Amino acid sequence: MEELSPLHPRAESLRIRKKLVEGFKRGLVVEEGLAAHGRGEAFDYLLGEKTTREARRAIRAAAAAMLLAKNPVISVNGNAAALVPNEVVDLSKVTGAKIEVNLFHPSEKREAAIARWLRQHGADEVYGLEPKFSQKIEEIHSNRRKVDQRGIAAADVVLVPLEDGDRTEALRRLGKQVIAVDLNPISRTARAANITIVDNIVRAFPLLVSNARDLSGKKEARLLAIIRSFDNNANISATLKLMFKRLERLSRDIAKTFYG
Repeated sequence: MEELSPLHPRAESLRIRKKLVEGFKRGLVVEEGLAAHGRGEAFDYLLGEKTTREARRAIRAAAAAMLLAKNPVISVNGNAAALVPNEVVDLSKVTGAKIEVNLFHPSEKREAAIARWLRQHGADEVYGLEPKFSQKIEEIHSNRRKVDQRGIAAADVVLVPLEDGDRTEALRRLGKQVIAVDLNPISRTARAANITIVDNIVRAFPLLVSNARDLSGKKEARLLAIIRSFDNNANISATLKLMFKRLERLSRDIAKTFYG
């Protein structure tokens, strides 16, 4: 694929797609992951492909929650590994979070490829690969039930990038706090999570890293205040209103184009 001009109206979207295709060729991403990205991109269009004020609030609360956690874990699937490997590693180092590979469509070869890719980007240790530490969470009714005893199984806070409703609901029932990054604000993931970041992962993760760095070393009372002032349901509702307003504007523009 030839180099894209930064002036192309869909330059950023095409760059993201290229990363996913490269991830697919490396064995990180499966075909279903490409389809999932397309679904998310439709919601991103309704956000204006920008990080909203509401997303920034959620990101700030998420960074505070990860810093306060005793055993935070970043769950990584193929799309996350392909799109934000550097940021996953940076966030892990700033917050002390473990990185665990957890896949809906697993294979030993793919898990190893993702772990190797993350290590190439600076990860010291990647969990979720050693059978001797494997544990099943029976409340999860998919292949994601297999978790690492040292990671997600023992976590108090789990960051789940990209939609995963069944697991989010199950982890909440187990008493864990879940931070979700999901472009669909009405998904089960978004509604079940403690903190929902309605944003594109490629924009959200760099902001998570910068917020975590900014809050690192702050007093516990300051971090708790940030979390307690955050209302996830209200934040999702505000995001939905923004999306509906944009849809209304787009509808009016289309009507003018065709009907004058």
